[in-house]
Amino acid sequence: MQQKPRVRFAPSPTGPLHIGGVRTALYNYLFARQRGGSFILRIEDTDTTRFVPGTEEYIQETFDWLGLPFDESPRQGGKYGPYKQSQRKEIYKEHVHQLLEKGAAYIAFDTPEELEAQRAAKENFQYDASTRMQMRNSLTMKKEETDSLIQGKTQYVVRIKIEPGRDIVVHDLIRGDVVINSSVLDDKVIYKSADELPTYHLANVVDDHLMEITHVIRGEEWLPSAPLHVWLYQSLGWEESMPRFAHLPLLLKPEGNGKLSKRDGDRLGFPVFPLEWRDPLSGERSTGYRESGYLPEAVINFLAFLGWNPGTEQELFTLAELTAAFSFERCSKSGARFDLEKAKWYNHRYILSMPNSLLADSFTDELRQRGIDAPKETVSRVVELVKERIHFAHELWEQSSYFFEAPLSYEEKTVRKRWKEETPAQMNELASLIETMDDFSAAIQEKTVMEWIQHNGYHTGNVMNAFRLAVVGAGKGPHMFQITELIGKRETIRRLRQAVQRLA
Repeated sequence: MQQKPRVRFAPSPTGPLHIGGVRTALYNYLFARQRGGSFILRIEDTDTTRFVPGTEEYIQETFDWLGLPFDESPRQGGKYGPYKQSQRKEIYKEHVHQLLEKGAAYIAFDTPEELEAQRAAKENFQYDASTRMQMRNSLTMKKEETDSLIQGKTQYVVRIKIEPGRDIVVHDLIRGDVVINSSVLDDKVIYKSADELPTYHLANVVDDHLMEITHVIRGEEWLPSAPLHVWLYQSLGWEESMPRFAHLPLLLKPEGNGKLSKRDGDRLGFPVFPLEWRDPLSGERSTGYRESGYLPEAVINFLAFLGWNPGTEQELFTLAELTAAFSFERCSKSGARFDLEKAKWYNHRYILSMPNSLLADSFTDELRQRGIDAPKETVSRVVELVKERIHFAHELWEQSSYFFEAPLSYEEKTVRKRWKEETPAQMNELASLIETMDDFSAAIQEKTVMEWIQHNGYHTGNVMNAFRLAVVGAGKGPHMFQITELIGKRETIRRLRQAVQRLA
C-alpha cells in the first residue's frame, strides 16, 4: 500500500509572508489533499536575531483567509509536535551529539575576525576539506584543549564534515536526478553554542525525519541546500526515510530579470503580500491582496498557474478541481513571470461568478456609509448591470454612483465631443417625450425613443450619447434604457432638464 504523503510548509517568522511562499504552500496543500495526506505548518524560528513579532499570527491568518487548513500546526498541535523549532532545542542537541560521536561533524572555535582574515587572504575561501586542518577546531586540537575551551564557555560552532570526491544525488520530482559532487560543498555550520540552537540545515533534516515528512516541496532558491540535506540524512543513517524533493520554479519580476520582490510591487503598484502588513518597528504599511479587493479563490487560482498548467485550455478551477488536476509532471522547470493583469482578470472572473445578492450586501454597507439608503433589490439590480465592468468590489461605486446620485459635473472631454449646438433642444424635446410614457420599461422606452429619433431625422449616435452624458455625467455605463428604467421616469426627466441648464 502506497504511503500517504506528509508535507510541510515551514516559514520563518522574520516578516510578512511573500506571495511566492503562499504559492509554495498551495502546491504542498494540493499534493497532500490529492493523495489523502497531511499538510503541516512548522515555524522555523531558530534565527532569533531576525524574529519579528506578529509574524506567526500573520501566517496563520493568511491561510485562514485562503481556506487552506493545516492538519498539524503550532495552533492546533499534533502527535509530532512541538511545531516551533525554538521549542525543540534538546532534540537537536541529541542529534548534534550523534554526529560528533560518529566523526561526521566537528567543533570549531574560529572567531569571526579569524574567518574574515582567511577570506581576505584567500580568494573564494571555503571552510572545507582543503582548509579545515589549518583552522582552530577539534580536528586540529587535542581533545583536552577542546574540552577545556568548552568548559571555559568559549563560544563555538559545530560544522558538518563533508568528505570530498563523492557524488550526491538529489531525487527531484520536477528536475529529475540532480547530481552534485561533494567537493564543491563547504563544511556548513549546523549548531551554534551562543544560542544553543541549530542552523536551518540541521533543524530541517531532523524535523523532516522525526515528523515523517515524505516530500519536501519548496522554492528553487533552496535547491543548493538539497545536497547538504541529503548528506546529513546519510550521516545520520536515515537514507531509507529520505523524503523526495520538488523544487518549484522562481516567481519572476513582471518585467526584466530576477526574482519578484517587494520593491517591484512598490514600483508598479501591486501587493506582494497576501494580507496587509504593518512593520512593528518602522510602522511602514504594505498592502495585501485581501485589502486590495482580491477574492481568496482568485488568488489561489492565479498562483496555481504560476509554474503549473493543467495541459488543457481550462483556466478557472475550484480548489477541488485544482486538487484533482495537480501534478509535478505539469510543473515548469523555468521561472514563472508574475502577471498583474492576469491576477486582475482572475478576480474579475470570480466577481462575475458571485451571486448578485452577495455583492449587493457589501455594497449596501458602503452606500449607507455614503448616506444612501437604497432597497436591496435595487442594489442587486445595479450590481448585475455593472459587475461586468469591475475587477474589484470596491470599484462598484465608481461604476454605478449615477444610479444613486445625479451628476453634479460632466466629463469635459465627453461634453466637447457629444454636446452640440442642437443638443439642448433635442434633450428638452426628449424630456417632453418621456413625460408622455405610461410604461417606462426599458423595452418600451427604447422603441418609443428610437421611433422619435427616426421620425425627426436626428442622428441616433448624437442623441443617445448626449442622453447618456445628461443622465450619467460621462460616456460610460450599461445599456442606456436599463439605467433610466432603474432610476425612474421622474429622475430621468429631472436630469435631462438639469443638464440643459448646466451645459448652456
